[in-house]
Amino acid sequence: MEKKLRVGIIGCGGIAIGKHMPSLKLIEEVSMVAFCDILEERAKTAVTEFGTVGAKAYVDYKEMLEKESLDVVHVLTPNNTHSPITVAALEADCHVMCEKPMAISTIEAKKMITAAEKTGKKLTIGYQNRFRQDSMYLKEVCERGDLGEVYFAKAHAIRRRAVPTWGVFLKEEEQGGGPLIDIGTHALDLTLWLMDNYEVDKVVGTTYHKMRYDTKTGNQFGDWDPKEFTVEDSAFGFITMKDGATIILESSWALNTLEVGEAQTTLCGTKAGADMKDSLRINGSEFDKLYVKKPNFATGGVDFYKGVSSKPADVEAKQWIDCILNDTEPVVKPEQALKVTEILEAIYESAKTNKAIYL
Repeated sequence: MEKKLRVGIIGCGGIAIGKHMPSLKLIEEVSMVAFCDILEERAKTAVTEFGTVGAKAYVDYKEMLEKESLDVVHVLTPNNTHSPITVAALEADCHVMCEKPMAISTIEAKKMITAAEKTGKKLTIGYQNRFRQDSMYLKEVCERGDLGEVYFAKAHAIRRRAVPTWGVFLKEEEQGGGPLIDIGTHALDLTLWLMDNYEVDKVVGTTYHKMRYDTKTGNQFGDWDPKEFTVEDSAFGFITMKDGATIILESSWALNTLEVGEAQTTLCGTKAGADMKDSLRINGSEFDKLYVKKPNFATGGVDFYKGVSSKPADVEAKQWIDCILNDTEPVVKPEQALKVTEILEAIYESAKTNKAIYL
């Protein structure tokens, strides 16, 4: 009989219901046995929909960690709680998957890594866009050297009007920021991973809060309350790497532009380039002619596992559970996620001080 991992869920809100719990439910080696949320009714609903026989609901994660014998914990709570809950779960002898961003600050993120190293437990962060077919295909292209030296890149996370008006997204104290830390984090993680370049020299950033008092904007999720909109609506970063490469990060929930796209990257190398503006496009020159190549993902693509759904969340969950069962490294390493947090923090600091931030 194959080992069943006992999994506990902390935070039973939108990201848990929409991503983590449905994907974990598909994995035979997983039993979701404990669910925690500050709203008891949400935890009880999760027990009913996703729990195994005898699963329990909690409102206090400390009580859950004390009473339950868990192998794995998924931390799916507001950003400012990621670090303390993750550290507590690691110290309770659990492997931890924490949703993005890793933490609200570099200091808090480093506490998580220290706890993982001290306990010997695995820690990963929920950057599921690495597991898209176009991302995995482009990763192989980069690793083979087809693009040559990638010396310029853009990380795209732009919405025209899609400010999230539910939960705590608009509250700086709980989230640590707006679109930069929410969706910009995905685009930056994807770009750094594809470049395989985490050596940062300096960061310059700007943030804007121009749309706060607008009403009847056509926002996808309805009008926001100006009194609650305490985070930026747009943020931009100019990142210089130690090898001279440049990354431009653009993020916004509300911007007057038609060039929209989330969790996308543009890479420019010495041999070829790539972007995700129209599915995946690879461009270059050959035999004195320019070309554009577009892989057809409708016919299949680069997969981690045969017979597994190609949904990024499902692939992410499967590789995470397998790395625990087989004692291998997760695809998203905590040291990589820490670098994303350091850069995002530097962009915010640069915007406040109007100075370049050296890392």
